[in-house]
Amino acid sequence: MLRGTSTKKGIPMLYGVIMAGGIGTRFWPESRGLRPKQLLPLVNSKTMLETAVTRLRALIPPERLMIATTERLAPQIRELMPELNPNSIFIEPLKRDTAPCIGLAATYLVHNDPDAVMVVTPSDHLIAPEAEFHRAIRVAVRLVEENPDVLVTLGIRPTYPAPTFGYIERGERVEREFLEGLTCFQVRQFCEKPPRELAEAYLAAGTFYWNSGIFVWRASTILQALAQLAPDVYHCLARIAAAVDAPNFHDVLREEFAKIRPISIDYAVMQEYPTKLVIEAPFRWDDLGNWRALERVISPDSSGNTVMAGRHLLIDTRGSILRSTDPNHLVVLVGVEDLIVVTTPDATLVARKDDEEGLRRIVPLLADLGWTEYL
Repeated sequence: MLRGTSTKKGIPMLYGVIMAGGIGTRFWPESRGLRPKQLLPLVNSKTMLETAVTRLRALIPPERLMIATTERLAPQIRELMPELNPNSIFIEPLKRDTAPCIGLAATYLVHNDPDAVMVVTPSDHLIAPEAEFHRAIRVAVRLVEENPDVLVTLGIRPTYPAPTFGYIERGERVEREFLEGLTCFQVRQFCEKPPRELAEAYLAAGTFYWNSGIFVWRASTILQALAQLAPDVYHCLARIAAAVDAPNFHDVLREEFAKIRPISIDYAVMQEYPTKLVIEAPFRWDDLGNWRALERVISPDSSGNTVMAGRHLLIDTRGSILRSTDPNHLVVLVGVEDLIVVTTPDATLVARKDDEEGLRRIVPLLADLGWTEYL
């Protein structure tokens, strides 16, 4: 658990919380239980988690970074980033979605620094350029310093009607001298993963953003919001907080965390909390939700193929995605179009790019078959 105090009376200290407990099933067969999406080098030589940590390191020293993950993944993360204090990595005893995860992180922070301001980010999103991300976070922190009751999020201008994203409708524009050229608005409403028809209407309206899942607020404020809007979640967190320094803390943590219902921070707080602001993100963003996302971030060849492989030969092949983890394993595609082909040492995936439902079925079916060695 992190230890820290405010740098100066009245000026809160900034902490980073990176959520890294996901399982990334839509990147199977490369993504596995012990090596999910955030621990993969999907777009360059660094893993997504390493990139997320580096991005925050420019704003926050390593002793004030927290990584929330599972007991199963913690050893790999410690090995991946030995420069981080082992106490920076805290364990979620069970998968309970983002509200309990964020609430637990806030509980730890408030215990050590009642004035703590926290930046919450996912571990597996692509953001560039980083300097623009830093500018947006600086402005968000200033907004929180100005009004400790406010919750600030970053919104992404949508480019297509995505039913898999949450949406934020902006309201009245906020004018401040310290916005550094960014635009900021009051939030009119949050909408979690609308049907496609509604997503199309949001896109056409021009007043909606994608929810980036990046937030800035006081740790004490988000706990107060949970107490008001999700009291059952908060009461479990309060019992955990009361036991932080007790010898049986880990027993209490497991017992109380298990009682919490799984719920996202958007459903638990953001939809109903009255004082919310959204900053229009000045950077490029992608959540890299599945193999098709790589087409958006890696330049295709002249035939529209996206290739991340060593030896390969493509003959009369168009619009396909090829990824191979073995540089010496030759992969040849002949006369195919719009396929995803991924090879690993023990499994190969061949699928139509547009068959998202089929891709989602892979991991559950493997589990049903008992083929756990592939999970």
